[in-house]
Amino acid sequence: MDANLHGDGAARRAALAVLAQAATEEIAAGLAALGPPPAHAEVRPAETGLVMVRGRIGGDGAPFNLGEATVTRCAVQLASGEIGFGYVLGRDRDKARLAALCDALWQSAAHRAAIERNVLDPLRARQAEHLARARTETAATKVDFFTLVRGDN
Repeated sequence: MDANLHGDGAARRAALAVLAQAATEEIAAGLAALGPPPAHAEVRPAETGLVMVRGRIGGDGAPFNLGEATVTRCAVQLASGEIGFGYVLGRDRDKARLAALCDALWQSAAHRAAIERNVLDPLRARQAEHLARARTETAATKVDFFTLVRGDN
């Protein structure tokens, strides 16, 4: 088993989070910049199903079933043995497949730098820009409330 599955778990989770938030076209464009994809096979073809979403009141209350969400998943294996997984909200099978391929390539020492440079770094930059813009727009609507003291009555 590849050491990246365990020793680099936080970095892999962060990479998968970036892929989950990206648009299908963005992932495809990044992978296209790498040239033809290496040989791989679908271990688990893209399939759509439902997952139960759990919630907590106040973040620390008792968990409860909030409802169901549609999720699409896929698993691919490179010829070199790395297995990548893609889980995305919604029914986008292409996005799940592309995310799984990126995950498998990210685990490969031969491809990780290229995936970081051509796929993940541009996605991170765009997502950070989007977050900064949203924070700026939100800050513009901030209202400071204050109380006037009228003296001793």
